[in-house]
Amino acid sequence: MKKISSGAEATIYQDKDKVIKHRISKSYRHPTLDKRIIKRRTKAETKIMIKASEIIPVPKPEEQKDLDKITMPFIDGDKLSLTLDDYPKKKQEETMFQLGQTIAKLHKEDLIHGDLTTSNILLSSHHSSSKDKENQIYIIDFGLGFQNGKYEDKGVDIHLLKQALEAKHFKAWETLFKEFEVGYRSIQSKEAEKVFDRLKSIEKRGRYRH
Repeated sequence: MKKISSGAEATIYQDKDKVIKHRISKSYRHPTLDKRIIKRRTKAETKIMIKASEIIPVPKPEEQKDLDKITMPFIDGDKLSLTLDDYPKKKQEETMFQLGQTIAKLHKEDLIHGDLTTSNILLSSHHSSSKDKENQIYIIDFGLGFQNGKYEDKGVDIHLLKQALEAKHFKAWETLFKEFEVGYRSIQSKEAEKVFDRLKSIEKRGRYRH
């Protein structure tokens, strides 16, 4: 097994064609409470990922055996936070359009990602099935995901992505976000209108706060 990444909540390992997400114990929590919290969060994330994988490309977790681990297929792809800026302009725009459609499909089923940044989006060109598309978007890390039909939460998801584009991909963030919006609106335009209206009000509240 090799370590892929490590964060405050979990360490990610690769074991051949599998990825294992191992939630980290917190020494400041009582051991019994710590185990309970880890079990609950692991179970919740597994559940939301299985639901999401039925709607959009998401690495589908295996049946849960361990209370602190999620095992899922390894996706051989580019992490957009590292590679999006290096793509030709057309590929950047196509990728963001596809991402917009993908998130709209997720939101249509009232699933919220909760941490929608380009670090949690992969673009894979390698597929196991001939039916799979070239340059397929995959959404990963549903640790903050939940189910909720509120426009507020859908707007916050998109707001997080917009902030990530402004911060990490600032040279072309406006064009990239516009392509995302066009893709999102192409799935269900009436619902999208309400979500983007809510996004505007979220952004106004943010400006007044500073």
